[in-house]
Amino acid sequence: MEDSIPNTLKESVESLNFLSSDLIQLILSHLPIRSIIRCSAVCKLWHAITTASSFSPTATNTPWFFLYGRNNIFVKKNQAFAFDPYSNEWIKLPPNLFPPSISHESSFIGSDGFFFNTAANNFSFSPILKPLWRETTPLKFSRLNPLVGVINEAGSNLNNLKNYSNSSLPHIIVVGGVRFIGGLVDIEDNLAVEIYNPNLNSWAHCPPLPVDFRAANSSQSLSSALIKSKFYVFGIYSCFISSFDLINRVWSDVQTLRPPGVIISFIISCRNQLMLAGVCNACGGPSFNVWKIDESTSEFSEVAIMPDDLLEWLFDGDEDDKYASLKCVGFGGFIFVFNEEHRRNYPACVCEIGAGSSECRWRRVPELPEPVNRFHKVIGFCSTVSFSQLIDGEIG
Repeated sequence: MEDSIPNTLKESVESLNFLSSDLIQLILSHLPIRSIIRCSAVCKLWHAITTASSFSPTATNTPWFFLYGRNNIFVKKNQAFAFDPYSNEWIKLPPNLFPPSISHESSFIGSDGFFFNTAANNFSFSPILKPLWRETTPLKFSRLNPLVGVINEAGSNLNNLKNYSNSSLPHIIVVGGVRFIGGLVDIEDNLAVEIYNPNLNSWAHCPPLPVDFRAANSSQSLSSALIKSKFYVFGIYSCFISSFDLINRVWSDVQTLRPPGVIISFIISCRNQLMLAGVCNACGGPSFNVWKIDESTSEFSEVAIMPDDLLEWLFDGDEDDKYASLKCVGFGGFIFVFNEEHRRNYPACVCEIGAGSSECRWRRVPELPEPVNRFHKVIGFCSTVSFSQLIDGEIG
């Protein structure tokens, strides 16, 4: 190993070894994730520091943006990428991260440290970046494109997944989705809500999604956010909103949350508060706005507007439905906006929200690393990642 290290790096390592272990740990903790992974292979001391349970890289506090593209004809053309905003780079994810049975008749979703896959009544999940797929008992209702959320603080348990015991597994809520029987759409029970208990390996049937969402009840037309023991469901086009109390297991009354001129919008959990982001067609022309939502009154206040040149870069053309390809996800202090059109190579941008929600910084996300296949469906989501998953996995 040491013979393959360039002399300049050897000299740097030797210089750093005069420093205390605590100081070396502090320096390494401020590097981008992939740089830390490479550093862990430099020498025994650095490997011991970076693999210690006390090592906590600053970059792991920054949520990554995941983009998964699915080709309904050729499964081998499915691809997935992860964007690390701390280092401002994309990472191609290996194909073995995904379940072998994934197909166009299944739904692949991600949330809060886990990948999820649904196919009819079957449901399975795995930690992000570490392929340990686990199948649950069957869902009570068949699902396609449901909303999925992680109820408990699963991220705090992701550093110890070697045994993958029930203590490290999340409770999972599955909401809505189209039900299929024999390939035909069944309009009954398509508002069902189920919660998975990993200790019992069973699903609890909960009160269904309010009937106002019956006409559009899948992840294609709904967005969701989980904040303070409430699971919010929001209609991307209808602007209907309701929250599910995870303690009392009841739905709130349905309200309409539509700022003036809004065409399409998404509900987001950002810095542990509820936000709305979407396209607003006001008198001055279309704009992409971000609003902070008061959870008790449902009143909204504007916190950010995307620069016009960035919006034009994301969505060119004059078609009336050009924003139909808009997708928006967020977590932590980041909101990602992307275009799922292949001809544009899936461009994306990110807004970094300051701690006080008053400072916002927009920037383009670099282009996806080539080659990029043609996808029939694109799924995007945000999640923090565990450093132990990265350093033990195949992300280098």
